[in-house]
Amino acid sequence: MSDTKEKGRTKGGDGTQAGEVVVRSAVPIFRIFDVAKAHEFYVDYLGCTLDWEHRFAPGMPLYTQVSRSGLVLHLSEHHGDATPGSTVYVELTGVRALHAELTAKDYPYLRPGLEEDEFGTCLTLTDPFGNRLRFNEPSPEGRQG
Repeated sequence: MSDTKEKGRTKGGDGTQAGEVVVRSAVPIFRIFDVAKAHEFYVDYLGCTLDWEHRFAPGMPLYTQVSRSGLVLHLSEHHGDATPGSTVYVELTGVRALHAELTAKDYPYLRPGLEEDEFGTCLTLTDPFGNRLRFNEPSPEGRQG
């Protein structure tokens, strides 16, 4: 990556000004306790892709990434990484299609409904570890500008 001078300020190869802070993404970490149950929920039920897995050594706790479309989550068996029972807010379009997809699956542990209010239509899923994913499709009136 090369730097260039522009009006007395150094500009990085990524277009940012020298010293400028640029957040590229924020990835929530959910605590998990059982890898098979996590895969059943996130991969089989929710339709995420298992991107990668990491263990410091065989038998050590798992740290992994799953994703679907613009949703990226880290799942961790490490006790210090996250608090069980956390919630992630996911803004999307197509919440009714996601609901129909999930309802059609044979997953006996969860049958979520849709909730509608002035902010939009929401589908809340709770994983086997008490973590919640709140998928919300904002209504045109509920959008914040």
